[in-house]
Amino acid sequence: MNFQTALPHFTPVDLAAVLLIWGGWFVIGHLVDNAKSHKPSVSVLMRRYRREWMRQFVTRQPRIFDATILSSLRQGTTFFASACMIALGGGMALIGNTERLSGVAEDFTFETAPDIVWEVKIGMALIFVVNAFLKFVWAHRLFGYCAVVMAAVPNDHDNPAVYARAAQAAELNISAARSYNRGLRSVYFALAALTWLLGAWVLLLATVLTLSFLWRREFSSRSRTVLLDGLGTLSTEPAE
Repeated sequence: MNFQTALPHFTPVDLAAVLLIWGGWFVIGHLVDNAKSHKPSVSVLMRRYRREWMRQFVTRQPRIFDATILSSLRQGTTFFASACMIALGGGMALIGNTERLSGVAEDFTFETAPDIVWEVKIGMALIFVVNAFLKFVWAHRLFGYCAVVMAAVPNDHDNPAVYARAAQAAELNISAARSYNRGLRSVYFALAALTWLLGAWVLLLATVLTLSFLWRREFSSRSRTVLLDGLGTLSTEPAE
């Protein structure tokens, strides 16, 4: 059965749910990464702390502590990249054998649908997983670049190039964190996309809950308040 013959099984509610999840994914990502200075997100606030980290790194001796932190950050990206690979393998296996999945899904939704309908629904979740995997891999590589630049920072803090090179390491660290955060958001939306198997209304609800969850974590969480309270202790730097 081709996709054209499966179209009648997708309702206007399905279309609205798909548009909402993709639109919400794009909008929340834009708002988080480009939050205004008067209401910064946690991601934006962490950029300042990462720059401060590199400024303190210049005079810290020994620098084993910094290397340990960076190593833990790379391990996090490795873990999620590996998890995405496993999820991709499982998703492809489901697409290749949708008979069992359709039986379980029909028990919940009380409706029958051709295999291609389930394949399309799983495929949308896998698109988010693929995006997450690519973001985690790139974040891992950027953290590696950051480690090399940090190793190139002179031990003599009176060297005229020391703070400029530390600033380069900070920007690489920020870029890596941005890619890592985008990967995490894609994982959240992949989990929401899986609820489409239970119906369009469930997908709508899951998308709204995911958006509210991300918004609260970035703009209304206790951790954001703590980060804001500590801004006064950071070195002076240009506004975001």
